[in-house]
Amino acid sequence: MGRFAGKTVIVTGAASGIGAAAVRRFLGEGANVVAFDLSGEKLAALARDLPVDRFVTQTGDAANAEDIQATVDLAVDRFGRIDVLINNAGTVTFGDVTETSIEEWNRVMTVNVTGYFLMAKTAMPELRKHKGAIVMTSSLSGLGGDPHLVAYNTSKGAVTNMVRAMAIDHAPDGVRVNAVNPTFTRTGMTEEMQEDTETVAKFVARIPMGRPGEPDDLAKAMLFLASDEAGFITGVNLPVDGGSTASSTQAL
Repeated sequence: MGRFAGKTVIVTGAASGIGAAAVRRFLGEGANVVAFDLSGEKLAALARDLPVDRFVTQTGDAANAEDIQATVDLAVDRFGRIDVLINNAGTVTFGDVTETSIEEWNRVMTVNVTGYFLMAKTAMPELRKHKGAIVMTSSLSGLGGDPHLVAYNTSKGAVTNMVRAMAIDHAPDGVRVNAVNPTFTRTGMTEEMQEDTETVAKFVARIPMGRPGEPDDLAKAMLFLASDEAGFITGVNLPVDGGSTASSTQAL
């Protein structure tokens, strides 16, 4: 049945992109999966060809404490345990500090930071019971700055350090906390950017492997970090970036 047979995984932002790829990968490795997303319609589409005995959906806002509690309760009621939390829901807004409204700032920080905090806080008692793992989706934008992304950069920088702090706090509990840090990846969040061939070419020029990331590239890394094979790895922000961070960025 695979590495996660008998284990239960919660995936947020599960209806598309990296989240949907993670759902399919964990199910393929035998896990029970609770898929949490804002879009009930997209969750229903995802569920059509998935095993109903090991898969359940929960519609809600990843920044809403009541929705988060309902998701954790559903996982325990349906499958009896929580072993892995994939904190993946996210949003982005473009602009520098003068162009970003306080409403945009607050929404990005609430979803990308507070939502991750609340989900980890709510799931932690169950994760402690089973010496589980958390994998968060950060970004290369959480390891360095980008033009016109002040809110997103700030939120992902917070996630990067949240991972480190939580890893230290919960290592004695046997709970590991890591993150994947993707480069430009073909997801719904980057759909508009993908339509601009010049922008895509600029990103690809900085990726030594010569292509954008795909959702499954991140999902496979998430499975590794959540698995027993990564049992001595915690507090790591893993670039999944085709070699982008291998460069000093200095032109030759």
